[in-house]
This record gives sequence, C-alpha cells and structure tokens, in this order.
Amino acid sequence: MYLHRLKIGNVELENNLILAPMAGVTNQPFRMICKEFGCGMVCTEMASSRAIFHDDKKTNRLLNTKGEKRPISMQIFGSDEETMGYATSYVSKMADIVDINMGCPAPKVVKNGDGSKLLLNLEQAEKVMKAVVKNAKVPVTLKYRKGWDQEHTVAVEIAKMAERVGISAITIHGRTRSEFYSGVADLEIIKQVKQAVHIPVIGNGDVVDEESAVRMFEETGVDGIMIGRGSFGNPWIFKKIVHFLQTGSKLPEPSKEEKLEVMKKHIALAVEEKGEIAVKELRKHIAWYTKNLKNSSEFRNNMNQIETESELIKEIEEYFKTL
Repeated sequence: MYLHRLKIGNVELENNLILAPMAGVTNQPFRMICKEFGCGMVCTEMASSRAIFHDDKKTNRLLNTKGEKRPISMQIFGSDEETMGYATSYVSKMADIVDINMGCPAPKVVKNGDGSKLLLNLEQAEKVMKAVVKNAKVPVTLKYRKGWDQEHTVAVEIAKMAERVGISAITIHGRTRSEFYSGVADLEIIKQVKQAVHIPVIGNGDVVDEESAVRMFEETGVDGIMIGRGSFGNPWIFKKIVHFLQTGSKLPEPSKEEKLEVMKKHIALAVEEKGEIAVKELRKHIAWYTKNLKNSSEFRNNMNQIETESELIKEIEEYFKTL
C-alpha cells in the first residue's frame, strides 16, 4: 500500500504526503489549511542561515509556528558551515525536523553559492551536511535536485553522502537547476536514488493529482511524496490523494461553496497573522484558487486594486454569486 505512516528519525508522520517548502507560498496560513486537508507534514518557507545568525526579525517571523499541528519541518539554506550550524541549533528548539535546502534554483540564492549551487561543490555540500547534523537536536533531512545540469547529475552521489553523514531522509526533485520547473521531472533518477540508500526517500516533481501521485510511487518506489506547485490554490490535493490511495475512487471537485469558505478562512488566518498588509500577499493565492473559473481574469484585475480584508471578502463573495 502506497499510503502509510512515515518515520523520519524518531518522528512519525501521520501519512507520507508532505507539503514542499516554497518561498512566498508556504507561510503559516497556507500550512494550516493544507494540514486540515490531510497533509502528513508541512515545512516552513526556506530561511537564510545568515539572516538567522544576524537575528533578522523578518526571517524570525517566517519561523512562527504558534498554534500549528505538529510535526513541522523548518528549512534553512546557506553554504557556510558555521552559520548553518548556528541556524540549526536555533531552529532545533522549535522544529520537529530540520531540512537543508540544496535545491533552490533562484538566481539571488545561487549567486551566493547557496541552494542548488552546492551541487557543483560536493566537498562544501558535505561540510554543510555534517555541520547541520552535528548541531541538530532533531532529525535532519535534505531536499535537493538531481544536479546543476545534465552534465553534472549528482543525485545518487549526494544521496549516499547524506546517508553516510547521518541525515535521516532525503527529498529528491527530478529536475536539474538549469531546467528550473520546465520539462518533465525525471522519475528514473528518483528511482536510482531510492535504490542507492536505506534511509527514506521522498519523491518531488510534477505530482499534481491522484494519477501523478500513483505514478511517482509506482515508477520510483519512494517512501513518500512531496507536493509543491500542485498545491497552489488546491489544498484539497492532499485529501484527494489520501482518498484515492485508500479506496481507488476519486472525490468530487470542491463545490464553489467549499472553495469560497476555504478562501475566506485563508484570508482570515493571513490577516490575523500579519494584519491588512497580508491582503496584497494574498492576491496570488486568490488568483490560484480562482484559476479557470468563469471571468476569473476580470475578477483578478478588480482584486488587485483592493487593500483591505473587508473589501476583499466582499469582492470574492460578489464574484462567487456570478458563478
């Protein structure tokens, strides 16, 4: 059976479906919504180890998990073992799991040698992993890509290194850094990683519905799956996949009433966390929730002028009446 409880170190997850850490997306409100829909574990947005080292207030807010259901993974990034060690000690006090980011393809991250740039410097990658494991009070996981580009495919090598230095589980995204999010995730490389190590391997890339979740499990043999862009405006994806793996049947699409209710809850949680400034940040989430609905582009244009919670709720309710 593909759906099962997953043990990472001494932490046991309710199931093996995990929400991927995504900058600007997996903030506290969205994590709480996804957890309600049956996600086995959530992960914070990636936090800079240098920013944690310098006690940056904005970064500290990213790590706020008050009121959230456990377990929670906290992801940190950096290429310097001293600051990564310090950041690990810091987040270990709050997290159930510390995750190392070696997959982020963003230019502003890789220009400092961080994220997926470490896939070109395996010696430094190993130093970072060792520093994190040494300073962690909780299990450590690693999220990375198959390599920098097709000429530098290091997925299996990194997996073996991670296992050797004491990392408890790994998540492999089946694309190189040079591909960003284009093309198709390479399930064969994920399968090779799974076969190369004994620690749990979580597959990531292109899981967007029930069929793609089954394909990831079937073709790679992974212990769990991590869902990223497939959750945009679609926290139901976890509930749908859980149901499908348990019963073989599909749940109906959420009704417009349910969709409206979840959007309003998301807005309320975001405003509670950050105040009205959250309304601007919510625009992309609202756009994802309403994608492919009737006259949604016109609705999104109207929504982008709104800056208060009450106006936003009113605009959404008026729009849903037209559906």
